[in-house]
Amino acid sequence: MRILVRAPHPDATSSWQELGWRSAPDPAALAREHELLCARIEDGGAEVVRAQGDPDNLDSIYTFDPALLTRDGVLLLRPGKPARRQEPESLERCLDGVPVVGRLAEPALAEGGDMFWLDERTLVVGRSYRTNDAGIDALRTALPGVDVLAFDLPHVRGRGEVLHLLSLISPLAGDLAVVYLPLLPARLVELLEARGVELVEVPDDEFETMGPNVLALAPRVGLAVEGNPETRRRLERTGVEMLVYEGRELSKGDGGPTCLTFPLERSN
Repeated sequence: MRILVRAPHPDATSSWQELGWRSAPDPAALAREHELLCARIEDGGAEVVRAQGDPDNLDSIYTFDPALLTRDGVLLLRPGKPARRQEPESLERCLDGVPVVGRLAEPALAEGGDMFWLDERTLVVGRSYRTNDAGIDALRTALPGVDVLAFDLPHVRGRGEVLHLLSLISPLAGDLAVVYLPLLPARLVELLEARGVELVEVPDDEFETMGPNVLALAPRVGLAVEGNPETRRRLERTGVEMLVYEGRELSKGDGGPTCLTFPLERSN
């Protein structure tokens, strides 16, 4: 598996307030944590493809949101967060030979954090404040032969704070996912149950600390931000090998391991 990461540009930390980060990151600690994240990804058996983030956009380290990897190549999306609208174009220059098969245009809005592949021909999408109806329609047009299943996400704290579908669920194998069940759409729960997917529940006190945000480096090999010990224990009891990394600075923009990575190869 090859995974693209974009290291924080030294000049980008000044954009933290404009982008809604929780507090100012320490540039040296941010760079150190990012390099240690790359090392943990490699520990999990994946190849890391390194690129640099944009000098005026700290959010560009969250490489997952501007695009969707399909069987044929990369579909460039159109982020719902206005300050991130240029990221698909800048990400395109970092794709290490993976072809671009299409791109979304106005009025479509869609972010990668709102979608995951349930199987080779089924894409699950969250209808959120960052992914609109036009974006879902555009995905259906761009992906003929794919069943695009949309589920409404809850308001929770509103437009000002990001709540992606992958804030609530992370698939770790074809038959296993870690979830925060209280906020997961009921129809999606029923779909997962019908598909025989085992759900490992995140406890309430570990939801805010990104308990559901776990990156699958391989089937049943997960990478998570340090902390959330009960979620980790529950996953390990199902046979998941868990790796952790320090993310005090990296997560100040509300991004976990899935957000910080972009797969250049699909596993399903």
